[in-house]
Amino acid sequence: MDPHYSRFHSRVRRNRFVKIAVALGVILISYSFAAAQKKDSCVDCHKDMQGQLSEPVELLKGDVHQSRGLSCADCHGGDPSQDDPIGAMNPRIGFVAKPNHRDVPQFCGKCHSNAEFMRKFNPALRVDQEHEYSTSVHGKLLATGDQNVATCASCHGYHGVRAVKDPQSPIFAMNVAETCSKCHANAEYMKSYKIPTDQYEKYKLSVHARALYVRQDISAPTCNDCHGNHGAAPPGIASVANVCGQCHVRQSTLFQASPHKAVFDAMQVGECIQCHSNHGILPPSDEMLGVGQGSVCTSCHSQGDDGYQAAEKMRGSIDQLAARLNGALEVLNRAERAGMDVSRPKFELAGARDALTQSRVLIHASSLDEVEKSVGPGLELADKDHKAGEDALSEWRFRRKGLGVSLFFILFLAAVIYLKIRQIESKQRENPGH
Repeated sequence: MDPHYSRFHSRVRRNRFVKIAVALGVILISYSFAAAQKKDSCVDCHKDMQGQLSEPVELLKGDVHQSRGLSCADCHGGDPSQDDPIGAMNPRIGFVAKPNHRDVPQFCGKCHSNAEFMRKFNPALRVDQEHEYSTSVHGKLLATGDQNVATCASCHGYHGVRAVKDPQSPIFAMNVAETCSKCHANAEYMKSYKIPTDQYEKYKLSVHARALYVRQDISAPTCNDCHGNHGAAPPGIASVANVCGQCHVRQSTLFQASPHKAVFDAMQVGECIQCHSNHGILPPSDEMLGVGQGSVCTSCHSQGDDGYQAAEKMRGSIDQLAARLNGALEVLNRAERAGMDVSRPKFELAGARDALTQSRVLIHASSLDEVEKSVGPGLELADKDHKAGEDALSEWRFRRKGLGVSLFFILFLAAVIYLKIRQIESKQRENPGH
C-alpha cells in the first residue's frame, strides 16, 4: 500500500474524530446550559407539597403566563436557581410571597403597564389597564383602603390565569356575569356598599342573557359591555343612551331627535332604562306601546293628553298592519297548500313585514306621522298580496268546478260506450249466424 495514501487516510480519520468530539462537546455544554436555565426550585419544591402549597404548580399547567415562558420568579421575584429555600425566597432580592391586596394592581402592572416589556409578547395588548382601573369604582374604593373590593386577581385569578378567549377563563364572554356575581350577588359581602344584589338574577331572565346562553352568541351584551372592564363603573344618566346606542344605533338616533329627549334630560331620567329597564331587559313587544295592560307609555301619559292619544294611535296602526300581514300570509299559505303558485306574492309580502319591523323601530321617534309613513305602504302591500291569494284560491275553485264538469262528461260518455258495447254483444249472442 502506498505510504502517502495511508497517512492521508489517517489524517482524515483524526479530523473526523475531532469534529465529532467537538460536536458532542457543544451538545453537552448546550444541554447543561439549558438544564441550568430551566431549573426552577419553586416548581421542584411546591410540586411535592400538599394542599394549597402544591396548588400553584397544578394551576400553572393552563396559565397564559407559563405558556409564554414566564416563571414563578417573574411575578414573585427571588432566585429559582437556588435549592436553599431561604436563599431562593430572600426578600432582599425582591421576593414577594403574597402581595398585599391593595398592591395587586401595581404588582400586575409592573409588567402589564410596561409597553416595552409587553411588546415582546403582544404589541397590540393594551398597557393602560392599571391606570384605567384607578378610575373605576373598584380602584377608587381600593385607594381608600377597602380590602374587600375587586382587584385584578379577583376577576382573572391568581395562578392559572387564562387568556380572555379561553372558554375556561372567568372573563370569557359567557363567564363574565357569573364572575361578577360572586361578589355582586352576595348580599352579606355587599351589604356595606348599599347597592342591590339582584342584578345577576335579573340579567339571567333578560333578552341579552337568552342570546348569550341559549343562542351561544358571545357578542351579546354582558356586564362589562355596559359597565366597562378595568374601568368598571355604573353608566350615569347622561351615558345610558350612549351605552345602549353602541348596539342599538337606529333606535338611539331616533330618540335623540325625538321630543322625549329634552323631557327626559330635564327630568334626569335614564332614556332607555325608563322603558326597557337595565339588567332585566325583556324582549320588546307591541304590548309595551299604547295604553293597554303592559304599556310603558301610561307610566308618564294619562288619558286625554297628546302623548296618550299618539301612543294609542301608533299602537292601532301597528296592530292593523300586523293583522293584515297575518291575514295575507294565511290566505297565501292556503293557496300554496292547494297547489297554486303564489311564490311571487309571498316574496313581495316580505316588504310588508319589513314595514312592520320599521314601524316598531320608528316609535322611538315618538312621532305618529313617522310611524304611519311606514305603516301605509305596508298595508298596501299586505292588501295586494291578500288579493293575490284570494285570486289564486278563486282560480283553484274554478278549476275544481271545471274538473268536476269534465269528469262528469267523461264518466257519462264512458257509461254510454259501455252500454253500447253491451247492446252489440247482446245482439251477437241472439244472432250468432249474422
